[in-house]
Amino acid sequence: MRCTMQVDFTKMHGLGNDFVVLDGREVALPAMTPAVAKALADRNTGIGCDQLIVLEPKGDTASKADFRMRIYNHDGGEVGACGNASRAVALLHGNDARVETAGGVIDVSPVHGGAQVDMGVPRFDWEDIPLAYAMDTAAMPVGWEELSDPVAVNVGNPHVVFFVDNADAVDLARLGPLIESDALFPERVNVNVASLAEDDHLHLRVWERGAGLTRACGTGACATAAAAFCRGLTGRNVTVSLPGGDLAIAYDEEGRITMTGPAKESFRGCFEWSNFA
Repeated sequence: MRCTMQVDFTKMHGLGNDFVVLDGREVALPAMTPAVAKALADRNTGIGCDQLIVLEPKGDTASKADFRMRIYNHDGGEVGACGNASRAVALLHGNDARVETAGGVIDVSPVHGGAQVDMGVPRFDWEDIPLAYAMDTAAMPVGWEELSDPVAVNVGNPHVVFFVDNADAVDLARLGPLIESDALFPERVNVNVASLAEDDHLHLRVWERGAGLTRACGTGACATAAAAFCRGLTGRNVTVSLPGGDLAIAYDEEGRITMTGPAKESFRGCFEWSNFA
């Protein structure tokens, strides 16, 4: 039996990385599935977005979170974290909050024009990425054409970061999907190419797992900042410039990453659930 009900949504974006947010914290929503998420995200026949975000009452009572955020990529796959969406959710919520995600509990705080997000501690162990087999994640002895020796890091999502002379010169639309789906990455991977613009300023482009080329990727900016510090390319506080704009990333001495940047609401609407189920 098909579920017939009107569902409200909020369309938001962070630096052009756009989201459809469904708020089920007070009004229960039908169960989300990959097929429904993919249909809603379709830019031709759905609402259209890079990621679909579903807010729910907290699931793990031990986490001391205020609510839970579930994240579905454009292809319908559920993932553990999304930095830009976290800022959008902070703006929508309107107050400081602890948010439970599949990648862990994060702290979000609205600021003027956007939000600050404590993204937690990045993980560098090969099993935490995860990789298919053990290797040094700080200088991986692998390569795909001109891209080689990346850093692998998990910041709620798995990332590989390549440092190059000119990030704009890389054919990421072609190489991104090849690396994303390589057998080395059993859960696939986000692909980042970065170049040093000036001291403590990185230029970044991202091929996002399940979404493709994106105007901005918050977890990618965090992963790249952590990787750059570990390589000795930058200090602990950096500006990361993406096609959609800039993010400020701080990597403190305790190993936690804080991201600060803009988020905006675009519009609100509603849809009939049965049209997508």
